[in-house]
Amino acid sequence: MTELRVRPAVREDCAAILAIYNDAVLTTTASYDYEPRSLEHRLEWFDAHQRDQYAVLVAEQIAADGTRVVVGWAALNRYHDRMGYRFTAENSVYVAADARGQGVGKALLGPLVAAAEARGLHAILAVIDAENDASIRLHARFGFERVGLFRQVGFKFGRWLDVAYMERLLG
Repeated sequence: MTELRVRPAVREDCAAILAIYNDAVLTTTASYDYEPRSLEHRLEWFDAHQRDQYAVLVAEQIAADGTRVVVGWAALNRYHDRMGYRFTAENSVYVAADARGQGVGKALLGPLVAAAEARGLHAILAVIDAENDASIRLHARFGFERVGLFRQVGFKFGRWLDVAYMERLLG
């Protein structure tokens, strides 16, 4: 039997975060990146999130023997650099392929919304591949509403992709 625990990420989690992200890059349309990122890039990303106080969370499965495995991660990300957007963040939620459909995204998104509220944010945006029904349902469960659809703005795996924008207002 395993327990699922969500906690703030530490720098040592970056390799596991990277592995989950790079798998999504290579096998899904959850990210429109084409090439895997490097550990150096992910460490710089993490350090910037820490400096700018944008939450990064991990979900880890803890086995009965105490073994811990990161099976998902979530983050708040700067939406735009312009000062007028400082109360808005874009979120990221990624789950390891073998842990999808097991409640990991659900376990991560609630604490991520709470972290956004604690940071004093006013809005969280989710930018989701429009065919990713699981992510759209997950975000809707946490009060995100669909506010837009951008048609054929992404291209991956030889086809044009639509992007759904969802928004959760806070406070």
